[in-house]
Amino acid sequence: MSLKNLNVTKIPKNLRLKLSNKKIQKLVKIFEKNFDIQEPFMVAVSGGSDSLALAFLTHIYAKKYYLRCKYFIVDHKLRRESTAEAMKVKKILNDFDIRSEILTWHGKKPIKNIQASARKKRYELLFSKCKQFNIKNLVLGHHLDDLFENFFIRMIRGSGLKGLVSLEKKTYINSFNLIRPLLDFEKKDLEFIAKHVFSFFINDPSNENTIFQRIKIRNIIKEFKKNGLDKNKLNLTLKNLKKSNRALKFYVEQNKKLNSFFHKKNKKLILNENFFNQPYEIVFRSFSDSLKIIGEKYNFARGKKIDYILNKIKNNSLKKETLSGCLVKKVKQTVIITKEY
Repeated sequence: MSLKNLNVTKIPKNLRLKLSNKKIQKLVKIFEKNFDIQEPFMVAVSGGSDSLALAFLTHIYAKKYYLRCKYFIVDHKLRRESTAEAMKVKKILNDFDIRSEILTWHGKKPIKNIQASARKKRYELLFSKCKQFNIKNLVLGHHLDDLFENFFIRMIRGSGLKGLVSLEKKTYINSFNLIRPLLDFEKKDLEFIAKHVFSFFINDPSNENTIFQRIKIRNIIKEFKKNGLDKNKLNLTLKNLKKSNRALKFYVEQNKKLNSFFHKKNKKLILNENFFNQPYEIVFRSFSDSLKIIGEKYNFARGKKIDYILNKIKNNSLKKETLSGCLVKKVKQTVIITKEY
């Protein structure tokens, strides 16, 4: 991308100087191709190299296409130094005319499942701001290395196809688009951007703590690389799996469209008999989606619990069950899902 293609009058001089680097220009072009949206968006910034690179890339993109964007730094207060770090990140972004706001997680902190709890709270805070500013696009800094880590984590958990490829470039959840435009970027390229542009990024000490499963997986992948793991072939495998997943999605949507009906007045979802006469994976996903829509939950229901109810439906023994904020009951040959109050 050349400077003549940008609205340079709105880009501060210190950023224009950073854009003169050929490698930066190349990475900016790749980002623009992957991002490709023309609507307002919001960016989550942590202070790590990934999110700082994302802040730079989205800022340049927004200037070029005259888009409204917001930047938010989440202070989880899980480490003593987190607030000071958040303030430093805010100041550094401000020096480059990237205005940001700090969102703080107040209240009691968890002792177990710390990373999962922090992730859930982070999304709650960010979604709240999306609603406040009427922005539907939340941009996240997941990259290619995260894609590989997620694949191995889900494989160890025994996830199916959907779980193995769960990090998509765009995911629709709770009326928002989660956009991950860095999934083709390697960690080393994002570190280069953060160093070249900001001369700074935070190294979270938890990234070295092997009590967390993700860090254990990260170390295993490093060992795989030493023993000949080909990242390009692994990425090709993931792309092929995603193609298969998209095919399944098509039939899931067809099943929901043809074999379910939402009664607006009574706010209930009615699933006809044919809804359950599909291949099991189609039924499982369709039913899981239905629960999430009616229950208005952030996460999908646990697979074992869905299996339990589907088996009851199959054996004609379902009367009434509650799951994921929903009441599920069978009436004659149909299954009715309503929100649990």
